[in-house]
Formats: sequence, structure tokens, C-alpha cells
Amino acid sequence: MFQIRFHGRGGQGVVTAAEMLSVAAFNEGKFSQAFPSFGSERTGAPVVSFCRIDDRPIRSREPVINPDALIIQDVTLIHQVDLFAGLSSEGYVLINTSKSLDELGLGDYLSTFHRERLLTCPATELALEHLGRPLPNAVLLGGFAALTSQVTLGSIATAIRERFIGATGERNVAAATAAYQLVVKAEQEFDRAATN
Repeated sequence: MFQIRFHGRGGQGVVTAAEMLSVAAFNEGKFSQAFPSFGSERTGAPVVSFCRIDDRPIRSREPVINPDALIIQDVTLIHQVDLFAGLSSEGYVLINTSKSLDELGLGDYLSTFHRERLLTCPATELALEHLGRPLPNAVLLGGFAALTSQVTLGSIATAIRERFIGATGERNVAAATAAYQLVVKAEQEFDRAATN
């Protein structure tokens, strides 16, 4: 089973992101589930949502304590909440920011992790460019598809179009595709650096 935990703030589409990822996995013939965990239900409050993907039926219903991947939609949570709790050094991390891990002060903290599995993606900037609004949720799903290969970009695009009809859906797909391409490029650069 592959477990994903999403961290963000109310109004950023954290719950919707987990739901769309679950739909994308389901559309590929996998078993999946998505659900949120709310504290204070207000705009700007920290929100956590969860998604599980498996080839077999999923019986677990509790929150994801030991995620295989983290998607951090709001970088301001990094030093306020223990986002990395339960994540093993084999885990994946995708953070919505244009800064590097070192610039975020995470380079040393994550030094025992596989560096190629830790990426940043300027999802809010891509959302503003393609949507005209700072909504990083669908954008990050494109980056997640490239980073983990748990779902395809095509399945993400289909899930986005099912959720957002018409021009809004197409703009979200364009932003997710841009994030996918950025992550693929970052991975290629990492591979080149590793072989030199």
C-alpha cells in the first residue's frame, strides 16, 4: 500500500487534492481512498488529508501515520507543524515553493533521505500563471505523478477534468502538466549530477 499525507491550509484545496488523487488511482484500476482530518474548520487553518493507493482492497480507515509521501501545499507550515512525523528515509516529499530545501532550512534535517525523492515545485506560481488564482492542489498532483510514478499524468488529468468542468479544468490540467514537466526536468538534472 502507498500512503500519502497532504498538508496545507483551509481554502487551498487540500481535501480536493486527496480526492482527485484517489480518483486518478481508481481510474487506473487500483483501490484507493481519500479522507480529511480537520481541526479548526476555517480558511487559513492547518488542514491534513490522506490518500491510500493499493492493488488490493483497503481495509484501513485511520489517519496516515507513516506516509510513503508528503505533499506540502503551504510552505509556511514547515516550522509550525511536525510535517515529517512518521516519514521514513525512503519517503517522497513534494513541497510547494520556488526555494530549495537548503533555503528552507531542511537540507541537514533531510540529509538521511534519498535526495532524488525530495523536491520543491513552485505550484502556486504555476497556478497563478495558468489559473489566475493561487490554488496549488491540482498543480502538485502533476508533480506527484512525476516524482513517484504511482499514477500517470493522464489519470491525473482525467480526475481534474472530472472535478473541474470546462475551461477551469483545462487550465488546471495545463498547470499540473507544467508541474509534471518541471519535476521530470529536476529529476533528470539530479541524475546527471549523480553520474558526474
